[in-house]
Amino acid sequence: MSYKICIIGLGYVGLPLAHAFSKKYETIGIDINQTRVDELNNAYDKTLELNETQLKEAINNCIKFTTNIDDIKKCNVYIITVPTPIDKNKRPNLTPLLKSSETIGKILKKSDIVIYESTVYPGVTEDECVPVLEKFSNMKFNRDFFCGYSPERINPGDKEHTVTNIVKVISGSTPKIGKKIDALYSSIITAGTHLAPTIRVAEASKIIENSQRDINIAFVNELALIFNKLGIDTNDVLEAAFTKWNFLPYKPGLVGGHCIGVDPYYLAHKAQEVGYNPEIILAGRRLNDNMGIYVANQVVKLMIKNGYKVDGSKVLVLGITFKENCPDIRNSKVIDIIQELQEFGCQVDVHDPWANKEEVKREYGINLIKNLTHKQYGTSIIAVAHDEFKSLDINRIKNGKDAIIYDLKSVLNSNEVNGRL
Repeated sequence: MSYKICIIGLGYVGLPLAHAFSKKYETIGIDINQTRVDELNNAYDKTLELNETQLKEAINNCIKFTTNIDDIKKCNVYIITVPTPIDKNKRPNLTPLLKSSETIGKILKKSDIVIYESTVYPGVTEDECVPVLEKFSNMKFNRDFFCGYSPERINPGDKEHTVTNIVKVISGSTPKIGKKIDALYSSIITAGTHLAPTIRVAEASKIIENSQRDINIAFVNELALIFNKLGIDTNDVLEAAFTKWNFLPYKPGLVGGHCIGVDPYYLAHKAQEVGYNPEIILAGRRLNDNMGIYVANQVVKLMIKNGYKVDGSKVLVLGITFKENCPDIRNSKVIDIIQELQEFGCQVDVHDPWANKEEVKREYGINLIKNLTHKQYGTSIIAVAHDEFKSLDINRIKNGKDAIIYDLKSVLNSNEVNGRL
């Protein structure tokens, strides 16, 4: 079979996938954001997942980026990589997924395959998305068209674990389709694939990956709360514990982004739907969601202890992206620190060399300061471990020798800071 592949959604997941497939197959990437498509056609990726050379290579390989549904009508494999966020009540928001399914349903043809990569709870593909495909295509699932699920494993900003270098979980709506989808992905995934027995198994495998990480981080965050009360440096404790071969290398911190801070709510939602209350999962979420407020309060305590007037005090926050060396600001928990400090009356400046100034303003209402030249602060917080902050001369931003430095990410040596998790 000759494949013509369409990738729906050109974000952190879809774009690298489209690039990988374009080396072997005719590939079209479609997105509803015209600005995003225009940038990609001009070989610029604001997510920094692909560089200019890689994008030009993809364009030369006959990849096409478009917003026009007519351009994808001749494709026979549709891979949906749209976001699966939560709403303000922390419930799954499947709207992007269902809207994409509706769009594809309108152009679906006999024998076409629709593959979902978006993170969902078990059952979403077959119980939620397939009925939409059937409705708008007027065709029958597993007779006229087929589906698969292959969860994304993209790690934003990670140039080592790229899409082709990570083992890919594959599943299909029938055993035959599963093998066909497995062969398709195997042609581009150098790390190999794992063919799951059902779509639900593949969906469940993805949702527990990030839930497991969330719970482990919650554990070390709780340790940090305990050791802080005991006057013990958490990092010193972890370094000692890491000497045991099977001690997991997790560190305390904020848990944001579009995966770890979101996916557990999908699993919890499905568990509650079938009558089970997931105590550990939700306890971990509550603890991690409150870490930004905890950090802000620790900083305020240090300010009071050092004789600073909190109300009106100028505070510098270094970093607002959800992780280091990455421009992604989605669901960044640094905003919790900033807003809590503002509640205390602090005047907060935020500097981040990786974040897009316009996106930060639109998402959080914050005007980033461009540089730190000639600016000094009585209190500074290193919130994100960007490489630029590791080499920063911290004395340059300190307003006097008694200035407070709170190192959330343990970027500096303990003797250079006043507090850290």
